[in-house]
Amino acid sequence: MTGILVLAGTLTVGVLVGALLSLRNGRIRRPTMSSATPSESSEPSATPAAEHRPHALPAAVADLLAPDAVTLVQLSSTFCAPCRHARAVLSAVAAGTERITHVELDLTERPEVAEALRVLRTPTTIAFDSEGTELLRVSGVPKLAALRKALEPHVASHRMNTLPHDVSGSVPSGS
Repeated sequence: MTGILVLAGTLTVGVLVGALLSLRNGRIRRPTMSSATPSESSEPSATPAAEHRPHALPAAVADLLAPDAVTLVQLSSTFCAPCRHARAVLSAVAAGTERITHVELDLTERPEVAEALRVLRTPTTIAFDSEGTELLRVSGVPKLAALRKALEPHVASHRMNTLPHDVSGSVPSGS
């Protein structure tokens, strides 16, 4: 009888943990004060976004940033199945405006990049401005509409076009 109660309790905890993790998947997070380095968080900054600039971006990431654009850096791994879907969503967002670019970085052979950026799972997407300031972060597959809305303030001078494709790349019927 005790074994059945232990099994039922374990299953209940497992379902609750799974549900909580599912709710976090694809949620867009803004950088917090705690993500700033200690030396930067103690100094006054000209803008609140400057508090979220890492002390030094890894060279592998800094080299990918586009000038005068928001860069969506997708951090993936070799055997990551959800990374393919994230790639489709991020490519669709980037195709919607010239002020957003999408690049993918495979972390399989670069664990130091994952550590420097505090990435615990793939896919993780981090949006950086051209100076390397982290604008937002998404763990898991981002939701297209939510990501576009979150990026609007950063590309306000350019309209984000509506794409004639869905994220799978197929053309809707009637086009």
